[in-house]
Amino acid sequence: MELRHLRYFVAVAEEGSVTLAAERRLHTAQPSLSRQIRDLEMEVGAQLLVRSVRGIELTAAGRAFLDHARLALSQVEAAGEAARRAAQPAKASFVMGFLTGTEMDWFTEAVRLLRDELPSIEVILVSQTSPELASALLRSKVDVAFLRPEPEMPDLVFKHLTSEPLLAILPSDHRLAALQAISPRDIEGETFVNVSDTAPTLRVVIDDYLRKSGVSIATAHEAASLSMAVSLIASTRGVALLPVYALNFLPRSVVSRPLAGIAPTIDLVLGYHKANTSPLLNLFLSRTDDLIARVSKRSAVA
Repeated sequence: MELRHLRYFVAVAEEGSVTLAAERRLHTAQPSLSRQIRDLEMEVGAQLLVRSVRGIELTAAGRAFLDHARLALSQVEAAGEAARRAAQPAKASFVMGFLTGTEMDWFTEAVRLLRDELPSIEVILVSQTSPELASALLRSKVDVAFLRPEPEMPDLVFKHLTSEPLLAILPSDHRLAALQAISPRDIEGETFVNVSDTAPTLRVVIDDYLRKSGVSIATAHEAASLSMAVSLIASTRGVALLPVYALNFLPRSVVSRPLAGIAPTIDLVLGYHKANTSPLLNLFLSRTDDLIARVSKRSAVA
């Protein structure tokens, strides 16, 4: 098994199409990509992808393989970065952690903000779950993190960045996709995909919203990551409630609809250890309002 097999598989899984993955991501011929995926499945010993009317979907084996493939690729990238750093003279570095997926909205502007002041600074990105990021802050593994306000963390300081509304996420050809807005009562009786305890703050928001709605909605599947949630929605024809940043990851076979009435929200905060006296951290914190304004402006234009 070669790294290119993993890159090809991840690209197809995320695009939901061999054709789009070949053209947009990999710049290779579709027949060659299909052959590489078949070779990977033969080596793994299980079918990872299946064709459906909604495009390419992950099998149960494929969903299990996807997170490990992503982890392997990120570790290889980290190994290369570590080697490059070791081969170069030491320079100022700043480690930023992101709740997986939020880097797409915040990382570019955060880096630009730092390099406006310090052009040669090395910025290192870490992408993890919110509890993992809180732990990394406590252990001084990251300088600052974009995460959820984790409870019972007295040594951490959280600064509010934004409140994200939750959306209903469902297959594009689902009967509820015809609605302008979806209420909890519409979801009753559907296959409901909830988040697992890897996202405890989000799970509390979702469960509290459903409890207050007064309808009975049982969790059919729990997703340990955003990619798993999207895969489960597509493969089980389920419905999920996810923050708006999930829109960055939806294939064409999955769509979003606003929630009827007042939608629940979940906070994204900037977290740091109160004992961290780094001048770089102080500089970054002093520019947080500028960062919020930049991201808000870009989102409004988009």
